[in-house]
Amino acid sequence: MRSNLLIFLFFFTLTAVAQTDGSKQLEGRVYSDDGDVAATHVLNLTTQRATITDTNGFFSIPVHIMDTLEFSAIQYKKKIVVVTPSIMASKMITIGLEDALTELDEVTVTPYNLSGDLSKDIMTLTIDPVVTASTLGLPNAYVRIPTKAERELQAATANPIMSFDPLINAITGRTKMLKQRVARNKLYERTQRVRDFFTDEEYVEILRIPLEKIDDFLYYCEVDYRFQEVVDTHDRIALWEYLRQKSILYRKNNALD
Repeated sequence: MRSNLLIFLFFFTLTAVAQTDGSKQLEGRVYSDDGDVAATHVLNLTTQRATITDTNGFFSIPVHIMDTLEFSAIQYKKKIVVVTPSIMASKMITIGLEDALTELDEVTVTPYNLSGDLSKDIMTLTIDPVVTASTLGLPNAYVRIPTKAERELQAATANPIMSFDPLINAITGRTKMLKQRVARNKLYERTQRVRDFFTDEEYVEILRIPLEKIDDFLYYCEVDYRFQEVVDTHDRIALWEYLRQKSILYRKNNALD
């Protein structure tokens, strides 16, 4: 009981400090062309606080105005962002990452009588079958793996009788925050599928949404309850008409015309 009380006081102290030192828990999402943005490192160079993104690229990190954030991963170029007042005031920021391409000056193919032409060499190679849970017929082959946010929520609310942790998580607001994150991830996944219904050229050339603003435009649509109603109809013609009408308002609100 005493240890649980100490944990509660610890969380309360952290919350009080965060509210008095002028910091803010900045939330955002990183994205890239290939979509593999899980476990991207987010480092506050000013305070040396760090975190990593979840499977969908979302992150949360405490910042002050004029702090410098560094985004890095093995497959991407480092990205530096200074926390300006506009970023500090935003609900969420999006950060695009560029591939870090590594090219070899020269490749010499000598073993196995390879020619270097993949279309020819693939016919002469003996490749072992890929072993996966589905090829082995295991019962858990098609079980959906919970996301990081879902696992954290399950851990935060588990064993309500045997532990005081769920009560502490509820009091400190952690449970509510995790529920919001799970809901947001599901919403993002649905919106990302909507984006894939149409090409970038259609967004840019027909709806006249700049390429770097497409994600922001879809977030603008997300907050409208009618958006989910249209998506649930699975009618792409109705969805396109909805996006067309919203694009007019979005361009007007953002002075893009």
